[in-house]
Amino acid sequence: MERYEEIEKSLKKKYRSSIWCRFTSGINEYQLVKEGDKIAVCISGGKDSMLMAKLFQELKKHNKFEFELVFLVMDPGYNPINREMIKKNLKLLNIEATIFESQIFDSVADIEKSPCYLCARMRRGHLYHHAKELGCNKIALGHHYDDVIETILMGMLYGGQIQTMMPKLKSSNFENMELIRPMYLIREEAIISWKLHNDLQFIQCACRFTENCMISDNEGGASKRQEMKTLLKKFRQTSPYIESNIFKSVENVNLNTIISYKQDGIKHHFLDDYDKDSLNKTKKI
Repeated sequence: MERYEEIEKSLKKKYRSSIWCRFTSGINEYQLVKEGDKIAVCISGGKDSMLMAKLFQELKKHNKFEFELVFLVMDPGYNPINREMIKKNLKLLNIEATIFESQIFDSVADIEKSPCYLCARMRRGHLYHHAKELGCNKIALGHHYDDVIETILMGMLYGGQIQTMMPKLKSSNFENMELIRPMYLIREEAIISWKLHNDLQFIQCACRFTENCMISDNEGGASKRQEMKTLLKKFRQTSPYIESNIFKSVENVNLNTIISYKQDGIKHHFLDDYDKDSLNKTKKI
């Protein structure tokens, strides 16, 4: 049996419940894939996006309706070793991908404030642009369940706001384009387990700040996201339900108990209608 066939088999057998079923559940629950879609599956070279590509390959074999896939790799300025590792893994996993280049790493190299945020925005813009040129209407990114709860926590602790990483999002800059996150319900520990079980090695970030830290899933880096991982690990020792409750918290928002919120850029405050509500209750009495 070819190596990639063994890896595919593990997704259908050993990781059926923890990965495959969560992948299809996310697609169905959030209506991420529809008939006629042409999806650019964006591969960064890390474990998450490589797994996503394999899951989409499997989904295509069993699809209930017609849709197209394009496997897309953007090289934002990887060093030769990291680029070669990506190509090696694509061949190993039997993924035929289109590789295009950009110079994003050079563009953000001298940025002192939030270089990672700027890099992510620029990478997404390039992916949208190239995917649209290929006739795609969606790009798929490999963010997972843990990314979602880490984002919620970072927003609260460092941004002073409640927000989440959405399972799908319409582009505001590229007409008729949409971003989807089909691994939304998959836990990172399951992804790491799949990687180790199949003895796979992937790059981590590979920008010039971290390019010496290849093949590292949970180590190194003093980023805010790493802080959230450490914090969540402590929470897990207290209760196994805290992480799922954080995830559910943005699905169970009670606007009657919120001081203020924004919708479409407009801020709403509970005092806006507070006296009106009191007046209406008085009239009813």
